[in-house]
Amino acid sequence: MAIEPLAIGVCSWSLQVTSIPELKGFLDRLGVDVVQIACGDPHHASWAEGDAMPAAAVAAGFRMSGAMLGFPGEDYTTPATIEKTGGFGDPATRPDRLSRLKWALARTRELGLSDLMLHAGFIPEVGSDDRKPFLDTLTTVAELAGSAGITVAFETGQESAALLRRTLDDLKCPNLKVNFDPANMLLYDKDDPLAVLDLLAPDIRSVHVKDANRPPRPGVWGAEVPLGTGQTNTAGFVKALKRVGYRGPLCIEREVGSQEDRFRDIEHGVRFLRECLATA
Repeated sequence: MAIEPLAIGVCSWSLQVTSIPELKGFLDRLGVDVVQIACGDPHHASWAEGDAMPAAAVAAGFRMSGAMLGFPGEDYTTPATIEKTGGFGDPATRPDRLSRLKWALARTRELGLSDLMLHAGFIPEVGSDDRKPFLDTLTTVAELAGSAGITVAFETGQESAALLRRTLDDLKCPNLKVNFDPANMLLYDKDDPLAVLDLLAPDIRSVHVKDANRPPRPGVWGAEVPLGTGQTNTAGFVKALKRVGYRGPLCIEREVGSQEDRFRDIEHGVRFLRECLATA
């Protein structure tokens, strides 16, 4: 089902659901029917439906903007632990993670979707010895996804926007794009999201809408906060997305707190985002 530009949606894992009926119930309570859905992994969801999840999701009647993949073994305890364990950063885990990617690409197709989002890992700087092997791995990602007819969008935050821009330009793979998460740029203390939006705008395939404050000191996380209460400037972000011609949905993400707290904050986020859209 088609999704209108800037439709409000939610990331399924933010609701900590374990089944498609539970997800549908939360969406109905929120008054939205657009969702970016977790493939099924330790960080984003473990679906009670198992291999039958795609059929159940398609039959549920909500609209899906894309799928999301996380990898077993990713450790978000600190920025340092995720730098070591995230995405395709560790050469030792690349074969297993490429295998997991193949599984996720198949699941994305079963869901009737053409987009898969993931964290690539901390992209090596230009000139570093490990940059070429890392980019070779991302080329393999593009080839596998291309064979499946899938576009892969790398989530922002773990590297500067300038480095991500240079990497996409170096790769020259038309099916590698960007999932723009402005709050991640603050949580990792990398960029001012509004200042770098134009740099990545040609390749923004999807967005996460969440809010955050920068970390108080190097080496620790910033703080994720409810929409409109942090340093992200969500209202300005929505206006900027309209200005650059983004036409995808706005998927609210909330990754801290109990399920009850998350639902309350997402419910607030839906109302706040509607206000932002009304004045954008």
